[in-house]
Amino acid sequence: MTATGINPIEKNGDQQRLNEGGANDNDDKLVQEFSHLLEKSKQLFNGLRDLPQYGHKQWQPYFGRTFDVYTKLWKFQQQHRVLLDKKYNLKRWQIGEIASKIGQLYYHFYIRTSEINYLNEAFSFYSAIRTRAYYSKVNREEKPDLMVKKLRYYARFIVVCLLLKKTKIMRELVGELNRQIDEYVKAYDPDDSLEWQLVLNEISTFIDIDNQLNIDQVPIALSYRLTNSLIPPLPLGSEKVLSNIQLYSVEEILIIGNYQDQIKFSELTIDMYRMLQAVEKQPIESTSSYDEKSTMQSPTSTNHQQRDVYNLYDGDFQNRLNPHKYLLYKPNFSQIYAFTASAFKELPNNGILFLYISADGYDTHLKSKVEQSYDFGGVKTNNRCDDKIENANSPPTSATNTLGKKSSSSILTTTTATPPIGPVKDVYNIFPGDLYPFLRKPLFLIIDSNNSIAFQNMPNLFGQPFISLLSPIKLPTVFHDYQNKGSLFTLFLTSPVFAFCFVCHVNDLTSEQWNLCQEHINKIICEITKLFLKSKLVDSTIYHFFADEFLRLFLSRFVFCYAVLRLHRGFKGSGFYPSSQPQLSNDLLENVQVHKMILELSAMLSVRQLFLEGPLITADLLASN
Repeated sequence: MTATGINPIEKNGDQQRLNEGGANDNDDKLVQEFSHLLEKSKQLFNGLRDLPQYGHKQWQPYFGRTFDVYTKLWKFQQQHRVLLDKKYNLKRWQIGEIASKIGQLYYHFYIRTSEINYLNEAFSFYSAIRTRAYYSKVNREEKPDLMVKKLRYYARFIVVCLLLKKTKIMRELVGELNRQIDEYVKAYDPDDSLEWQLVLNEISTFIDIDNQLNIDQVPIALSYRLTNSLIPPLPLGSEKVLSNIQLYSVEEILIIGNYQDQIKFSELTIDMYRMLQAVEKQPIESTSSYDEKSTMQSPTSTNHQQRDVYNLYDGDFQNRLNPHKYLLYKPNFSQIYAFTASAFKELPNNGILFLYISADGYDTHLKSKVEQSYDFGGVKTNNRCDDKIENANSPPTSATNTLGKKSSSSILTTTTATPPIGPVKDVYNIFPGDLYPFLRKPLFLIIDSNNSIAFQNMPNLFGQPFISLLSPIKLPTVFHDYQNKGSLFTLFLTSPVFAFCFVCHVNDLTSEQWNLCQEHINKIICEITKLFLKSKLVDSTIYHFFADEFLRLFLSRFVFCYAVLRLHRGFKGSGFYPSSQPQLSNDLLENVQVHKMILELSAMLSVRQLFLEGPLITADLLASN
């Protein structure tokens, strides 16, 4: 049969079948492309876990590739959702899992860069999962691993809400997580049921501690981040004092939490949680939802490796990038050293390394303490026996051991061990001498410990700017029951208003009292800042750090802490007061005007009886000494 003899109806039928076949082929290609993107995204996401947790250059390109793949995957499922529902049997929990991974990427980029706007992006995706009920039918799948994914999503969402102070949503999520855990346990009787109950208890306790101050009988979530209103301005004439001083800016931060019994959640102790926010600016919340947004810009499009040192006189705090920080929860010695060395290496010109350690003290108990570097003890770290750093670039070897434990693969096992000469010190802990190598660059050190005094006389071996702020080593008996709920010293450095109320046993305020208290303490901080620049006795080293708003505020809050505890009747003796290196002069620490303002504050809160009768004067100081 010739072509001209084909029946028109048959011809149209053949064409229709060809079109359907072509459409099916195209549909199959789209499904294959989705499957490929999904598998690739999982591989790249899992690969992020193997990257070193320290250093800037190794993770950023890999992170960019991972985010780009998830961007394509997210757009693809939006454009072809009807087809994927039909051909791929795409389920809503799978869409939720993709959104959850994107939320995790944004959250981890915040952790890596300290830029809080990425927390807002993470919140947008996590919130979309909840409002669109992507995980609502997971319970019907009868797969316990899917329920675990749902529980982990809730835990991550709660962390983001905690950091963004979204208290109402956070409490709702805790209630939902509680119900989900009950369903999970009833349905599967899993081995990890106690672990999930522990997570729930940690969350609830953490929230209660962070919301223990009532304003107009309502618990409030305190903000520890900095705003322009909290930054003490440099007084007129400060240029004269600072013009001939080399000014520095904090660029790399290590926040270490090693208190064994302190309340924690998601590898954040309460001290770490407060301090990490105190070195961040108040975020500007995002109002857009990214659940149905067709395009997402990779965070790595901004080059965070090129960080200009903040200019003291540019006058716009909000334009400053937050300092990069590492958060280390109960790290061992090797981890602390590796992360500190990495931050030290990445420090730009005119940059400051900020090291905050919150940990139990360790005393050598030596009868003769001669060497300041190691004889006086230090602070405890995690004493895990496998003291090694996970590094994707170096294959793990079971023989690696930095603590001197014998290895059967080592030729040294055939030799006779030489007994140690002199007293042995605990190899797990951090001593002042361990920090000496990092004094080659400007260092701002905060030690919050009951053995902080061990770090009191560190020698400035290299002539670089160095300041240490050290916590009191004693606490009045009445406060002993609160020690696991956060350090008083860290509280003064991060929220002096709350700290003052705490030492005065004030838990309930009216909104009027609260506002007056905040305003008055801001005035005291500003007065202290002026005193730093007026005083002729201030060590010039301090001025190197005064350009940085974060550090300037910490220094002023330190003086406020000292003055409050010095005047408070419950704190008697030098062990109850913070100390510093270089030591601050009495015209700062014992300033009559500051004392008067603190006593006025105590009168506002009707706790005047807790403080001495009047400002300390020279005669009082001589008598007390």
